[in-house]
Amino acid sequence: MSANKHLPHVLVLPEDDANRILANGFRLELDSTRQKQMQIDPVARGWRALLELFVSDHIPAMTRYPNRFVVLLIDFDRKDDRLNYAKSQIPDHLEDRVFILGVWSEPEDLKVPLEEIGSALARDCREEIDVTWNHELLRHNVNELARLREQVRPILF
Repeated sequence: MSANKHLPHVLVLPEDDANRILANGFRLELDSTRQKQMQIDPVARGWRALLELFVSDHIPAMTRYPNRFVVLLIDFDRKDDRLNYAKSQIPDHLEDRVFILGVWSEPEDLKVPLEEIGSALARDCREEIDVTWNHELLRHNVNELARLREQVRPILF
């Protein structure tokens, strides 16, 4: 389902199917009217492909749609420099509307059904707690999560 591009909305770009399932679990936790303001795009098939797609297609679209916020869901593959590299692809004028989140290794390492993790992450956001976000493979998202909550929470919760 596509979000209304003229209203505040969140577009999630998942690197792979595991990240898509996480995002779907998050979306299912939203009430039905708020679900319409969150769109999950098809998988990009890799973090580099996701960033290339973001640069080529989504940066121009974000300029046209100032109410669009984008979440890039990537696997960090235990690489310290991946977040900085991904951030370097975001133009300065969009940095307040783009968020990069993901599992420190890969989602399958969470050892819980991914849709359940996504739902738990949404509940944490709704209740403004960090129970699930404090998992050892998710806690590196703390700075992005704080920015995300400030900008996106009013749209989805």
